[in-house]
Amino acid sequence: MHRVGSAGNNTNSNRPRKEKRLTCVLNDTADTKHCAGINCLALLKSSTSDGSDYLFTGSRDGTLKRWALGENTATCSATFESHVDWVNDTVIAGDNALVSCSSDTTLKMWNCLSDGTCTRTFSQHSDYVTCLAAAEKNANVVASGGLGGEVFVWDIEAAVTPVSKSSDVVENDCSNGINGSTNSLQMSSLQTISSSNSIRTHTTQCHGYVPIAAKGHKESVYALAMNDSGSLLVSGGTEKVVRVWDPRTGSKNMKLRGHTDNIRALLLDSTGRYCLSGSSDSMIRLWDLGQQRCVHSYAVHTDSVWALASTPAFSHVYSGGRDLSLYLTDLTTRESLLLCTKEQPILQLALHDDSIWVATTDSSVSRWPAEGRNPQNVFQRGGSFLAGNLSFSRARVSLEGSTPAPVYKESNFTIPGTPAIAQHEILNNRRHVLTKDAAGSVKLWEITKGVVIEDYGQVSFDEKKEELFEMVSIPAWFTVDTRLGSLSVHLDTPQCFAAEMYSADLNISGKPEDDKVNLARETLKGLLDHWLSKRRERHGSQASANGDILSGKDMAARSSAHSRIEVDGNAENDSMVYPPFEFSTVSPPSIITEGSQGGPWRKKITELDATEDEKDFPSWVLDCVLNNRLPPREHAKCSFYLHPCEGSAVQILTQGKLSAPRILRMHKVVNYVIEKLVLDKPIDSVSTDGTYAPGLGGQSQSGSKPWQKLRPSIEILCNNQVLSPDMSLATVRAYSDSKQVIILTSGTRLAF
Repeated sequence: MHRVGSAGNNTNSNRPRKEKRLTCVLNDTADTKHCAGINCLALLKSSTSDGSDYLFTGSRDGTLKRWALGENTATCSATFESHVDWVNDTVIAGDNALVSCSSDTTLKMWNCLSDGTCTRTFSQHSDYVTCLAAAEKNANVVASGGLGGEVFVWDIEAAVTPVSKSSDVVENDCSNGINGSTNSLQMSSLQTISSSNSIRTHTTQCHGYVPIAAKGHKESVYALAMNDSGSLLVSGGTEKVVRVWDPRTGSKNMKLRGHTDNIRALLLDSTGRYCLSGSSDSMIRLWDLGQQRCVHSYAVHTDSVWALASTPAFSHVYSGGRDLSLYLTDLTTRESLLLCTKEQPILQLALHDDSIWVATTDSSVSRWPAEGRNPQNVFQRGGSFLAGNLSFSRARVSLEGSTPAPVYKESNFTIPGTPAIAQHEILNNRRHVLTKDAAGSVKLWEITKGVVIEDYGQVSFDEKKEELFEMVSIPAWFTVDTRLGSLSVHLDTPQCFAAEMYSADLNISGKPEDDKVNLARETLKGLLDHWLSKRRERHGSQASANGDILSGKDMAARSSAHSRIEVDGNAENDSMVYPPFEFSTVSPPSIITEGSQGGPWRKKITELDATEDEKDFPSWVLDCVLNNRLPPREHAKCSFYLHPCEGSAVQILTQGKLSAPRILRMHKVVNYVIEKLVLDKPIDSVSTDGTYAPGLGGQSQSGSKPWQKLRPSIEILCNNQVLSPDMSLATVRAYSDSKQVIILTSGTRLAF
């Protein structure tokens, strides 16, 4: 299971509180494909003969998608985006409720036929939520399990109430220290089941619905299954046992032993009499719950079994896993058949009439023939073998080279995905990231615009990285990971505000070339441009409806009451988004962040509608984009000394230490030397009192760069190598051996 750091803060910690971060998730394709492995599948059959069936896919990219299925077509009709980490499982409860769980520790509810808006978020789990189970004939019951060893049984009807705003509502669990929404649900009893099987009922002191807790697991839970009526629940995980529960009370019925490794997949027949389990010990076991024992073992796979799907009559089972193979096994005769092999491990299966959908660690989903209505037809093709009852029997057969040939060589239909990013490198200019995806394609991304600016195809990643190397030094103002299959760019305060560039270096027209541009601030303005526009419209319409405009005093009071989110005059005058920071609206990025209430959330930047407020964004983000306030920054300047070269007749220019911005270019230093030595003009660029005058080397009247108009006799050296006039002080310091930059002059020549 992929584990990442929690997006939230530990409110019980004595350490200084860490500010919430803002993450930008980039993509370069239309929002109709997954870009990471598919963890889960769910099918919704049409209630009419002429209607479309729907396939729901949940991915490691953090989204779910709904596919309208035709005979040989699959159209993405909706993307469900709200989870901030992997989607691990999804089930359909009743006719139109879709429930998903994620590594972000939440469950989310959606309307199956909606446009993808999340209707409710539940934060009861303390760790990754790995699995779900639903009762087919009891639409109200859904169970969830996770790495924290917790199993909860949810009454969906009791848990759901109308939501008053479009953003997610998060349920509150006081025992987990999770802050809930003010939109609370009715009070409910919490039934706590101790390991001794005793049940005590008490009323929770925090607002909101609380599910039934089935306590007994001491370790992680990986698999759940429930019978059709919702009267029986089975669970399994790292404890290697199958636990059987009464989900109506949370009491334990029995514990079944037999597997020698983690249990990864479970199935129950419609009556709850028989249970199938798949394990990392490579075995499939059939349990008779009435007799409380294992009645059959099937040694079919040569590695971990991760996915199971049975025929409606529970007479045959389809199984897949880490060995890349999909098998069909007759549970009565023990006859088994290799249907197909994949290039990646199989994570989930979904039987659909006479076909079966197969999800793997790849971002695509394929459909294979399965003869689900009459599986005996497949066995008539020949090539079957008798499944052994010991795991080493299949391993021995595999070593002997007698692995059966697959019945099917190719799938009959595939829903393609986008290859996940497998490798990345942040380049020295701190604006570009080089990536390589699972298909071997190398691309260059511009972070401040969220787009691919160059697709190099299948070339050497290391060679391209060397080719793009620049000798520049810019502070690291963002971090990147690819755990969602795409680039996730993380901004953390105050370090994200450390990088600045001159407007001339960013080719921003209409702005003085010596103006310093903070990369994080302009990136945030670009990301939230749509939100800011909607916010201005919203506030303008509210002012018009009230018939008046707030006075300065009233605005100040309102700003104080709303966590400093009102726009001041300076911010309003600098609200323009410059071209190097304009994000695409065709393939818009998503932002993941967290405010003072609720919890982490995720939305596309074009779907922000200004209902998000100071409770939804980190305060430092609002201070930046609304109030033009940045946190104090350190090490913004670079110190150096100016001395003549050895043997030079030129007198020492100054005895003191000089200080200038880190981004100061060498042509500015050259300009200073010319003014000091050649033109005998006042020093207005660098001062000996540790300050820097911003008027240094202003833009020339002709529009060309100042250093291009200088006399050709001045050069700057570092370690006896001539430096480029465009090189910054920070770059020279970073690539020199000296801790302080020392400038030497010999009349026409300088050295570091």
